[in-house]
Amino acid sequence: MNTIGVLTSGGDAPGMNAAIRSVVRSAKFYNLRALGIRRGFSGLLHGDFFEFNARDVSDILQRGGTVLQTARSTEFATPEGVKKAVEQAKYFHLDGLVVIGGDGSFRGVRDLAASGLPTIGIPGTIDNDISCTEYTIGFDTAINTAKDAVDKIRDTASSHQRCNIIEVMGRNSGKIAIHVAIATGAEAVYVPEMKPENTPDIVSVINDGIRRNKKHFIIVLAEGVGGADELKRRIEQETKIETKINTLGYMQRGGSPTAMDRCLASQMGARAVDLLRNGIGNRIVGMKDNKIYDIDVNEGLSVAPDDSEELIKLALQLSI
Repeated sequence: MNTIGVLTSGGDAPGMNAAIRSVVRSAKFYNLRALGIRRGFSGLLHGDFFEFNARDVSDILQRGGTVLQTARSTEFATPEGVKKAVEQAKYFHLDGLVVIGGDGSFRGVRDLAASGLPTIGIPGTIDNDISCTEYTIGFDTAINTAKDAVDKIRDTASSHQRCNIIEVMGRNSGKIAIHVAIATGAEAVYVPEMKPENTPDIVSVINDGIRRNKKHFIIVLAEGVGGADELKRRIEQETKIETKINTLGYMQRGGSPTAMDRCLASQMGARAVDLLRNGIGNRIVGMKDNKIYDIDVNEGLSVAPDDSEELIKLALQLSI
C-alpha cells in the first residue's frame, strides 16, 4: 500500500471534511501518498484526481460540506462503470480507496472491492440511517441545528399562542425527528417507524393541553411521513388553534460540525487508513457500544434497521 485515495459521495454532511483531513494526515503519518478525488464516483470515473499534502487539509476541520465536492453517478452504477473506475485507479497508481457517504455509496465500496480495489466505507450522512453503526458523521450536527431552530420557533409560537408543525429531514428514517422531539420537548412527533398504537391523536393532545391552559404546541414531523398540510388543516378545523408549517430543509446539512462529529470523523478516518495499510478492504467503519469498529460491507448492509421503539416510547412518555 503506497497510495490511498479519498472521495465523498451522496449527500454532504457536516464532519466530512474532518474525515478527509484524518485520512490524509493518517496516510502521511505512515509515509503514504494521499490523493483527493473530486465529485465522488463521477470524479473517480473521469480521473479528477489531485495530490493531497498534510498542509492542504489545514483549516477544514471546522467547515461544513465537503472540500472534495460530491455528486451522484448513474454511470458508476453499471458493471461497465465500475470497470472503468478500477482502470482509472490503476492509471493513477491508487492502491486503496476511502469512500465517505451513505448506504448507496457503500454499494460502490462493495463493487470496487470485488473488482480488486481495496476500499473502505466511512458512514457520512445526517440521516443516521446506516444500521451497522450507532452514529453517522453529520447526524449530531443536524439534530443540534434542528434543535436550535425549534427552540427559536417555540419562542414565537408562545408569543402568538400557535401550533407549529416542524418538518425535519431524514428521508425514510425518523432518527432526526425523534431526537429533536425529545431534545425540544415537543408535544407530538410523527416518524416512519411509528406503530399505529403509538401514533398520537393530535387533536386530543392539543385539546388536553388547552384544558391545562397551554398556549402553544410544537409538532415534529419526519419528512418520510409527509402530510403536513393535511395535519395543519385538521388541527385548525378541530381545535381552532392557528397552525404554521416550518420546513427546515437543507439548513440541517450545513454549518460547522459539532465536537462529536469532528471527533467521530477523525477516529473513523484513522481506522480506515489502518485497515488499508494492512491490506484490508471491503469494510465499513462504524461505531458500536461507543467504540470504533469495522464490519464486512455485505454484512453491514444486511443489518436490520433500528425501529427506534424505545426512543418513540420515551417521547410519548415525556410529552404528557
